[in-house]
Amino acid sequence: MVHPEFGRYIEICAGENIDVQITSNGVLLNEKRSAFLLNPTVKQVNFSVHSFEANFPGKDISQYLTKIFAFTQEAFEKRPDLYINYRLWNLQDSTDHSLTNKIVYEKIKEAFNIEFDSTVDVGIKKSVKLLNRLYLHFDSRFQWPNQNHPKRQTKGHCYGLTSHMGILADGTVVPCCLDKEGVIALGNCRSQNILEILESERVQKMHKGFKDGNLVEDLCQRCTFISRFDKKKIMKVRHEHVEHHHAR
Repeated sequence: MVHPEFGRYIEICAGENIDVQITSNGVLLNEKRSAFLLNPTVKQVNFSVHSFEANFPGKDISQYLTKIFAFTQEAFEKRPDLYINYRLWNLQDSTDHSLTNKIVYEKIKEAFNIEFDSTVDVGIKKSVKLLNRLYLHFDSRFQWPNQNHPKRQTKGHCYGLTSHMGILADGTVVPCCLDKEGVIALGNCRSQNILEILESERVQKMHKGFKDGNLVEDLCQRCTFISRFDKKKIMKVRHEHVEHHHAR
């Protein structure tokens, strides 16, 4: 929401009937930006509530949450069909609830006059429904991938370049939003057709690698976020093995 043309992007998507999902830390929420988020073309808004502690250590979270709660109440009235997630992607395991998280739970209960169980196992279920289409969404903590991090593994599965890609502010096309520095620069949409970029040899190698369970790019081999898909890949392999056994 820091982008000066944020509202224009929403208008363009609305004009093309494109469904939009927005993920933000919500720090810049105000009346004008809230109006953009309430546009009918926006189908889901995710607030990365866990980011506040990392960006403002030691600072009271109350005022920050008040803005997010106010937007949520407005959405209940004006956009009851809008899905809203409060993300707490900072768990080590199902019993890991930091002091900040506990404060967030209490603030939510107070603001919406509700009770809920925050006990989750992110390997099985990640969401807790709070009210209407408002959810708490949990996940494990991860590091943004960096070329200076040690290599994790060369095997793995990812949805980059299958369900999504990223375009940075300067037009650089990357396989996913975690490549915020453009390390895997696949091309630039300001000077190239996007289909030309996606049909390039490098993209095809990455796509085939993910499909076959191989991480062909160095940055991907250092990514910890990708571990979230390991269990899914194992379950898929087991499922295919069972089907093959039954077929025999």
